[in-house]
Amino acid sequence: MRIATFARAIMGFMQSEWSPRISWADLPGHVQTGIEQILGSPVAHATGQQGGFSPGTADRVLTVAGGRAFIKAVSPRLNEYSPAIHRKEAAVTAALPEGVPAPSLIGTFDDGEWVALILSDVEGRHPRLPWRSAELRCVLDALFELSRMPVPPALAHLPALEHELADAFEGWQRIGTDPPEECDPWILKNLDALGQLAENGLQDLAGPSLVHTDVRSDNILMTAHNRAVLVDWPWACIGSPWVDGLTVLINVRVYDPRFDVESVLGSHQLFAAATADGINRVLSGLGAYFTDAGRQPPPPGLPTLRAFQRRQGEAVIRWLRQRLSPL
Repeated sequence: MRIATFARAIMGFMQSEWSPRISWADLPGHVQTGIEQILGSPVAHATGQQGGFSPGTADRVLTVAGGRAFIKAVSPRLNEYSPAIHRKEAAVTAALPEGVPAPSLIGTFDDGEWVALILSDVEGRHPRLPWRSAELRCVLDALFELSRMPVPPALAHLPALEHELADAFEGWQRIGTDPPEECDPWILKNLDALGQLAENGLQDLAGPSLVHTDVRSDNILMTAHNRAVLVDWPWACIGSPWVDGLTVLINVRVYDPRFDVESVLGSHQLFAAATADGINRVLSGLGAYFTDAGRQPPPPGLPTLRAFQRRQGEAVIRWLRQRLSPL
C-alpha cells in the first residue's frame, strides 16, 4: 500500500474510532452561563474537538473578551460514570505541580448533574499517525522529565498502579474460564504462561513516580515548539516511571506494527530501569486487560470503545508474541 493511501486509511479509521460527542451548543443554558461566569466573559465561538472516549463536550472556546479555554462537560444521562471521571480529573489537574506538561485548571462547574472542566487552551495538535520518530522522542522526553518530578503531597493519596491494575491483569484467568469468540489460538495455547507473566508483572508496576496511565495519541498535544503536553488526567497513579512510555509504544504499534519499537526500548533513557523480562510481564498484563475488556458490551454513549480496546489487545499480543518466540 502506498504511503499516501495508508495515511488516508489511518485517518479514516481515526474518524470512526472515537466516541460521538455533544457540542457546546448542546449544553443546557444554565450550564453555559455557569461556565461563562468562570471565564468572566460570554463564549463568542466554540470549536468541537474529536478524539477520545467520552460522550461529553470537548470544545475550544473564544470569549467576547478575547480569552481562550478548553471546555469539557458531561452529565450522567450521557454516561453514568463520566461525571465522576470528570471530578477526578479536576482534582488531579488542580494538584499537578508546576512543570508537569499538562493544561492548567481554570475552574469547575458542578451542579450535581452536569460537570464541566474549564482548562487552559493548549495550542497544539495530536501526534501525526502513523507515528513519527521525532514526535515519539518528544513524548518520551516529556515522560522522562515527569518521572523525575517528586509526587507532591496533594497527590500522595493517588492509588498505587499495581493495586489499580490488579484486577485488569487477571484477565487471562477470565479468558481461560470463558474464552471470547475467535480468540487467537496462540493465546489459548499459552494461557498458563501468559497468566503467570501477568501475575508477576504487577510487581513491575510499582514505583515512586507520578503516572498518567492513559497516554496515547489522542491524549497528547504537540505544540509548535515540539513540546508534548499530556491531557486527560483522571486515571493518574503512583508507579513505575517507564510504564507510560510502554503504553505509548503500544499506541505506536496500533498504527504501525512494523515500527521498530525495540530500538526505542533499548536507547531511550526513560526505559533505563526496565528489564526485558519486566517488559514482557507488563505487556502480558496489558494484553490480558485489553483482550478481556474488548469482548465486553460497549458502555452507554461509548459505542466504539471496545473495538479500540480489541485493536490495542491485538497490537500487544503481536508484539509480545515476537518477544516470546518460540513460546
